[in-house]
Amino acid sequence: MANWLSALSRTRKLFSDTLAKLWKGGAPEGITLDELEENLLRADVPVPLVGELMAHLKREARHGGAAAVAVLRRQLRAALGDHAAFAWAAATKPRAILIVGVNGSGKTTTCAKLAHLARNNGQQVLLGAGDTFRAAGVEQLKWWAHHLQCDVVAGAAGADAAAVAFDAVAAAQARGTDVLLLDTAGRMHTRTPLMQELQKVAGALAKKMPGAPHEVWLVLDATLGQNALSQARQFHAAIPLTGAIIAKVDGSSKAGFVFAVAQELGVPVRFIGLGEGEDDLQPFEADKFVDALLGAEQASA
Repeated sequence: MANWLSALSRTRKLFSDTLAKLWKGGAPEGITLDELEENLLRADVPVPLVGELMAHLKREARHGGAAAVAVLRRQLRAALGDHAAFAWAAATKPRAILIVGVNGSGKTTTCAKLAHLARNNGQQVLLGAGDTFRAAGVEQLKWWAHHLQCDVVAGAAGADAAAVAFDAVAAAQARGTDVLLLDTAGRMHTRTPLMQELQKVAGALAKKMPGAPHEVWLVLDATLGQNALSQARQFHAAIPLTGAIIAKVDGSSKAGFVFAVAQELGVPVRFIGLGEGEDDLQPFEADKFVDALLGAEQASA
């Protein structure tokens, strides 16, 4: 199983040398803070937040490097906000969770990993293969369902995605399923007809089960950094999101964009992908995220 420290190593490397200079103690020099500012921006930490961080760090400079890093940790942690961990158990059954995102973001694999997490939390899971644009996507989800030993509802290639969603809810209700995870086709956030189709899928869920979908989670590819934020805005406008899932963090040097998701959208990050294994999708923990960004020395201080 991947860990936070290794998964965030590429982003951390951007400013680890600068942090090491600060950590040695003594008043940090202006050039050191300038380097840190540049590298935070390169890691896609949002510009307004970087400005706030630098203002706080400069005020604390006289207290030495250790104080500066403590301030950095505190401010980064505050920027992520406080959100209760997602609880799989719910009074409403099935809890319908709609998984959305652009092409290539990792939605289908993320659905499978979520199913694995839910099963480990004692939930009976049904997967809905709503990516009817791709026959390979449907087959991929069927393979995962077999591997995870959970049920799946799928239509023929090219079938109406809303009809598949309707059938999946009906099947989940009939079987007494706890959690329905509905995969959807990847769609460009700039294509209005495709976004309208996503609204139709959500409407089909609500038609069969008032109040559904209970969660709408957007899968974002961490390797895209701030470029993923424009996707999030468009999806949020088309269908209100209740959370974000950050995939492929282990391959990214731009994990700082997670702060933008939290601040600009006001949407909690629910899960984060630390590696490729089925156990490597983990609940997002703000403290672990910040400490892993700052490094082992700071995390253990």
